[in-house]
Amino acid sequence: MNPPESFLSRAARWLTFGSAASILFSIAVSQTLLALALAALLASGEKLRLPRIKWALALFMLGTLVSLAFSGDVAAGLPQVRKFYVYLELLVVFSALRDLKVVRWLFLAWAGIGAITALRGMVQFAAKVREAHALGRSFYDYYVDDRITGFTSHWNTYSAEEMFALIMAAALLLFAPRARRTWIWVLCAALIAIAVVLGETRGIWIATAVAAVYLAWSWRRWLIAVIPAAVLLAYLVAPAPLRERATSILRPNRIDSNQFRVMAWRTGIAMISKHPLLGIGPDGPKRHFLEYVPADIPRPLPIGFYQHLHNVYLQYAADRGIPTMLAMVWMLIRMLVDFSRGLRRLPPGPSVRKFLLRGAVAVTLAVMVEGVVEVNLGDSEVLTMFLVSAACGYLALEKDVVEA
Repeated sequence: MNPPESFLSRAARWLTFGSAASILFSIAVSQTLLALALAALLASGEKLRLPRIKWALALFMLGTLVSLAFSGDVAAGLPQVRKFYVYLELLVVFSALRDLKVVRWLFLAWAGIGAITALRGMVQFAAKVREAHALGRSFYDYYVDDRITGFTSHWNTYSAEEMFALIMAAALLLFAPRARRTWIWVLCAALIAIAVVLGETRGIWIATAVAAVYLAWSWRRWLIAVIPAAVLLAYLVAPAPLRERATSILRPNRIDSNQFRVMAWRTGIAMISKHPLLGIGPDGPKRHFLEYVPADIPRPLPIGFYQHLHNVYLQYAADRGIPTMLAMVWMLIRMLVDFSRGLRRLPPGPSVRKFLLRGAVAVTLAVMVEGVVEVNLGDSEVLTMFLVSAACGYLALEKDVVEA
């Protein structure tokens, strides 16, 4: 018989749960609960655990510190070192949530909170439609520069959070044992999906589509044949602003960011070419962007956000060096390999382990795809939800966790 659980162990578990769930509406609350969870975990005497990606993560952090030391501007790069705090989420989730029933509740909480956040986004969307009409402006032109944000400060953060909640809700509905009142969670997923569409963040649309194809293929392969027809039908019946936004992926108009992103990527490649091993220092692209803009790019530069390179791979290679970027890529690929191997060992039929592993693969694929057009893992809220999903995927591989 196992010894009774201590108060501090229970406190660590529920503080960790709170930190992982509250990120959908408040980063301040989430990070405060993270600190309390870590303190309770340390005081409880419970074993501290990290999943198998710990060595890749350690190399990524070491590379960041070495790059900072040789950057010539240590103070300016310290915010990226302080962001290491967010990675404690991986530690506390993997150490404290050793019961798959609690993990399942966590992702149901994501679905519920995500649905509430989706409703808030819909209210914001309706308000922006009214504002554009009152100003006599094209809704598309008005909205692209000021999209819905839910409880976050930026539309890309909001859309990414909703994407993660949607992916894990879909994985739960498809691969976990049937929950009571399933219709509630289907409704939550539908509301979140609407919010993702209304967010009009194209990188999120593409990443969500990749995750959806993976989940559909894993559940019923014949669904892959239906997806193109469903996408075409959705495009045909969508309002004009949504169709225009989808079309802008290939045929941008004057306010879309396609050309700006190409310029940012070329600038990042110029940084990497001159500083391949250590980069120009953490957060260096934000401070030195204009110094590396290729000479053949006409001035003035197009309107855009010049604080990063809009590609997570180029960003980490430019500000920390190619080896550090490859450590991050190794971590992502290792996750896909570990989760896929774990899935092959599971027996047929629905299970919580299967839902966690399928969801973790889908989330990782989405992060890797969206990372081509955004520095998504540089956003603390996005990074937190990614680390929670990763930790729970690795929990599903552990033999000593309590089954749901």
